[in-house]
Amino acid sequence: MRIKERFSILTGDLFGGINSAIITLPQALAFGVATGFGASAGLWGAIILCLVAGLLGPRIPIVSGTTGPVAIVVASMMTALGYDIRAAVTILIMAAVFQFIAALTTLPSVVKYVPYPVISGFMNGVGVIIIILQLNPLMGHKTLSSTLDTLINMHNSILNVNPDALLIGVITLLIVFGIPKKINKIIPSQILALILATFISIKMGLNIDRISNVSVSFPALVQPYFDINKIIKYIPYALTLTVVFSAESLLTGLVSDSIMKTKSSPKHILSALGIGNFVCGLTGSLGGSAATMRTVAALNSGSTTRLTTLINPLILLILLFCCSGFVAQIPLAVLAGILIKIGYDILDMKFIKVLRYAPKDDLLILFVVFLLTVFYNLIFAVGAGITLAALLYAKRVADKAKTVHKKVYDADIMQMERILERDYKHKIRVVHIEGQFFFGSATQLVSHFDDVLGTEYLILNYDADDLLDISAVFALEDIIVRLKSQHIKVILVSNKDVVSQLDSLSIINQIGYDNVFYDENSAIDYAKSKLKY
Repeated sequence: MRIKERFSILTGDLFGGINSAIITLPQALAFGVATGFGASAGLWGAIILCLVAGLLGPRIPIVSGTTGPVAIVVASMMTALGYDIRAAVTILIMAAVFQFIAALTTLPSVVKYVPYPVISGFMNGVGVIIIILQLNPLMGHKTLSSTLDTLINMHNSILNVNPDALLIGVITLLIVFGIPKKINKIIPSQILALILATFISIKMGLNIDRISNVSVSFPALVQPYFDINKIIKYIPYALTLTVVFSAESLLTGLVSDSIMKTKSSPKHILSALGIGNFVCGLTGSLGGSAATMRTVAALNSGSTTRLTTLINPLILLILLFCCSGFVAQIPLAVLAGILIKIGYDILDMKFIKVLRYAPKDDLLILFVVFLLTVFYNLIFAVGAGITLAALLYAKRVADKAKTVHKKVYDADIMQMERILERDYKHKIRVVHIEGQFFFGSATQLVSHFDDVLGTEYLILNYDADDLLDISAVFALEDIIVRLKSQHIKVILVSNKDVVSQLDSLSIINQIGYDNVFYDENSAIDYAKSKLKY
């Protein structure tokens, strides 16, 4: 490898580590306070987990730390435990062990079969929970244990609002939501809000609650409980935390692989994070998962190797030791404003924008998961969503079994396609999506389009009578984006109902209306004519 290429990789990893650390700092502090572990535990957890998981994990840069879903589970767990840190540490260690054991099984591969509406409902629920729970600290009150309690007591909270806290909270919200994207790319709005709002609160001498205590010393070992009765009692908490640790980590791995065009081992990711969370638990630090937002920020900054995951905690350590006095002065209302922005960013706007066009079954699944997540239990919500999706799919298949399907593909067409690809040296290819294109097959299908070298026109033929569910729609969009990145022009062949559905969801815009046909022969003739130019 040339020196210039090595320098380019090093520079990308350096900027990726710095940028992801700047995003991590306010989030780690905010999640530490929100969970009841404390700001120091949140920051040290981000340092330890990112370092250990980075050293032991895959070669690609995956930045780890506490995330929104993890914080919500830990916060509710801490409330149920009466803020017993030893009990919480015991559960963190148990969850880490379960996560490592899960990495040795086939469970990591199951995540790709979770329907998109379930994921969307869960993420929207987590986003709304974070927003609701932070309304009280935004107004200068203590965080309540649940969304229901917060909403029920909202009237009293508004009547007894702390004007100073609300002022600094509103300033924080204006900064995190109002900063232009151009500035946000240079200085993340969250760190800008943290610095400016804290500085304003100090200069104005506002009477508000602050972090106050941030330890710069290395965390000490915390002894977990070894009582077998307690351990059995804590198993449900640990399993819940394991699922949240693992699910978000695997999804982050999928996102990272999609951006970098790599294929990481889900088992490798989980085992590294399991060890990292084990160390976090022993030191009384806040565990977590691979963080999608921070990882994408690192990748967009040019990161290509795991060196980023070493630079990130190093930058956090420097900030911790150099700025601990300032960190202690950060108002809790500022952290609340930052968390509200994080909650908003978690919301699945992509799905929300197309809600009115989504199939009724997908909407039912989404709202069931969303409501159960917000008002009952996160893991139960996901389980209920998957079960409901399976039952609805089984019903659709059973209903279709009553009809007689026409034969849509014969030997003559197969022979014509083989001759086409041979004569045009694979510059024109025809790919058929056969059978039901639904959430169970969507993810599998996407991986088949990773490499079609030499092709200039790819004719995608979906001639089934069934409309696509929302998972399949987004999978099709992913296929189109991947093919475009390889400079391959996509031509779609389907029926009028499917084309109309894709048009309403703005997928046809990405293909181009001129590249949509209702029969394969017309599509082939069109590709031939274009290739001649």
